[in-house]
Amino acid sequence: MSEVKAQVENPELMRKLVVERLVGETGDPRHVVEAARAMALRALPIVADTFSDRFPTPMAVDVMSVDVARMAELKPEKDSLDAMVVVPAATSRDALTMRLDPQALSLLVSTLFGGDPDIPPPPLERVPSKIELDVAAMVFEVFAQALNGDGPRALGLRLPVPQPLSGTSDFKRFVVRDGPGVRITFSLGAGDEVGRLTAWMPQRVLLERSAAAHPDTAEERAQAAAWQQHFNGEVLRSNVELTATIPLMKMPLKALAGLKEGQVLELRENAQAETRLSVRGRTIFICEFGKLGQHYTVRVKQPFDARRDVLDGLLAG
Repeated sequence: MSEVKAQVENPELMRKLVVERLVGETGDPRHVVEAARAMALRALPIVADTFSDRFPTPMAVDVMSVDVARMAELKPEKDSLDAMVVVPAATSRDALTMRLDPQALSLLVSTLFGGDPDIPPPPLERVPSKIELDVAAMVFEVFAQALNGDGPRALGLRLPVPQPLSGTSDFKRFVVRDGPGVRITFSLGAGDEVGRLTAWMPQRVLLERSAAAHPDTAEERAQAAAWQQHFNGEVLRSNVELTATIPLMKMPLKALAGLKEGQVLELRENAQAETRLSVRGRTIFICEFGKLGQHYTVRVKQPFDARRDVLDGLLAG
């Protein structure tokens, strides 16, 4: 309803929609692909950082391809095992559509619940379950927030994302509004078993975002550059609290329940050499605890490798 109202109040938007339906062309294909690729590359580090916080082991993410396409091509076959979501915006009810293929869903669920990263699971051979759709919704939300952006480049997506669609009944009822679009394909995972997330956008939505991202005058460009420099400087000067933690020991729950006030626990032999330096609950370095004169010190040894830590824990267990 809000989109129809926006069309009535904005004759220029109505004209663009009519031309989009009749002619099927909204922009130079090379410019469309360049704008979509730039948006995808800006989203990559945001997605990677969010995944590192939510998944116990690293999940590789990359841009596989960016293509000009028709929006009608995004409609899944009725027997498809994909998970799909359509995210609306203020000016378009289908501003962003995303699909996860069965291999991606299987990899994401396995990684989230601690599966062996060296043994990739096979792709799903059935309609996604409730748990798998919940994982898909989480991943769709991460990509939607990253692609949405902020400031002049923002798509204005209505977040959080809706419930993902899946199965014959959902896809049979799903109606696609055709028109020129762009398809961005992301790879999830590494090696031979790579899953795919495809993101589809109407060209009109992408080009409107691209035009809004570029100031019209030299003065506006200078102001934008000055603000970006100022903002980056403020971020780099912001203070964060560092926490150094010395690992103590492993203890059975029975022994832990029997601890008494005043009891002394010994540090394991190499505990000081495995001090962990953390910021906001996230381990960033493996360090060594020591003393220099009258002051205690923490010497940085190496970056923290979450995957190596998980493997060492499994081997120790």
